[in-house]
Amino acid sequence: MPRNFRAILRWPNADSRGVIGGSGVYSRAMNGKPDLLPRRMAAAILGDVLDNKKPLDGCLEAVFANNKALGVRDRAFLRQLVATSLRQLGNIDAILAKKLKKPLPRRAGMARHILRLGIAQILFMKVADFAAVDTSVQLVAKHKQPQVRALKGLVNAVLRGVTREKEALLDEAARKITRNIPGWLKKSWSAILNEAEILEISRILVQDPPLDLTPRCPKNAAEIAAEMNADLLPNGSIRLTEGGDIRRLPGFAEGRWWVQDAAASLAVGLLGAVKGQNIADLCAAPGGKTLQLAAAGANVTAIDRSTARLVRLRENLARTGLSADVVTSDIRKFHPDAPFDGVLLDAPCSATGTLRRHPDVGWIKSASEIAALVTLQGELLDHALRLLAPGGALVYCVCSLQPAEGPEQIAAFLARTPDAALEPVEASGLPGLADAVTPEGYLRTLPSHWRDEGGMDGFFMARLRRLPGPLAGIGPTC
Repeated sequence: MPRNFRAILRWPNADSRGVIGGSGVYSRAMNGKPDLLPRRMAAAILGDVLDNKKPLDGCLEAVFANNKALGVRDRAFLRQLVATSLRQLGNIDAILAKKLKKPLPRRAGMARHILRLGIAQILFMKVADFAAVDTSVQLVAKHKQPQVRALKGLVNAVLRGVTREKEALLDEAARKITRNIPGWLKKSWSAILNEAEILEISRILVQDPPLDLTPRCPKNAAEIAAEMNADLLPNGSIRLTEGGDIRRLPGFAEGRWWVQDAAASLAVGLLGAVKGQNIADLCAAPGGKTLQLAAAGANVTAIDRSTARLVRLRENLARTGLSADVVTSDIRKFHPDAPFDGVLLDAPCSATGTLRRHPDVGWIKSASEIAALVTLQGELLDHALRLLAPGGALVYCVCSLQPAEGPEQIAAFLARTPDAALEPVEASGLPGLADAVTPEGYLRTLPSHWRDEGGMDGFFMARLRRLPGPLAGIGPTC
């Protein structure tokens, strides 16, 4: 095992006082005792995610909106506790399977979630062992359901056993880290990735993601990075390894940058020089690519069906002083007066490339849900070509590593569309990402790319070109 890999397993950490990763986030009551409230809420959220298949972000937003008494530090601890439990869920459940001689009663399911949180604190966060065990036992003992309260002794025994075997369990977790990837995902990834790639992805996915910023003016990237004591990535993104309130960062109020993962920022570059061109950004919210296009001098039409999500896009346009024509519409029903010079389609997808940011995705979605997304993506691709002028470029991207949403989707589109051709991506324009260009000419970033810099989101991107002449394969132009 690499010398630093145990550190990766434990990162980001909370020390024995409950401090998360040195960020000053505590999970303690004012009397100095570990606080049960954020842990109780974490157990409820974990149950909603895993039992009811609810998205983690939505659960957190609901809890924070209805519990104003939760302080900033307790909110951060709660978020980190649930995220860590989900990132290490394969390891945690394997440990529980060994420790439990028989399955827990169905009506005592909350005890399992409390055990999961306890193991996460003991093994993967620097919470003191006694605090992790004691608070977990208290949560069970004070639960409203008698079936859960009856398991107080079992929870105590299991977690104390974990503390005694901590080093051995951490070694096992390091060796078998790929079990944190749900089986349905691992099976599909095996069709396009080898075992070494899946292993490297697994190692990245247990870490907290960095915060990437895209500068409004690329020439100012180095200056902004220096002001923030941040790293400058090969593509010009600015990377911060510590989180926090972005509104307090230098340049926020002046609109000098916006938050956008480095991988997501690559799609705009595939359109080439866009200054003065009319570009459509389809499924545009929350707007990172719209801002990139506008900053590059394009005349941008940003289209999305979600009014709520477009509010954030408009706010970012105002903050950065950039402009775009913002349209609320289903893409398939959007018909402009004239075709566009270029179209960027960031299609709805399974988001399996963003597991580090959204660790619930692999556990709340399934292979059966991909089919409906693939159908929608195909319909959006067909309509996107109708919006494009002859000779124009169409960039398709998804933050997914599923073959059906990436290479298989494009292959099917080209097979039914004589009016379009694939224009292979060239590695020369992608510093440090030569291995992200596939033999077919697609761009596929993996979470393990730029590993030494902290990784990135997984994306699939393809550049297509509408051939000259009237559309023959998919109906009339707009």
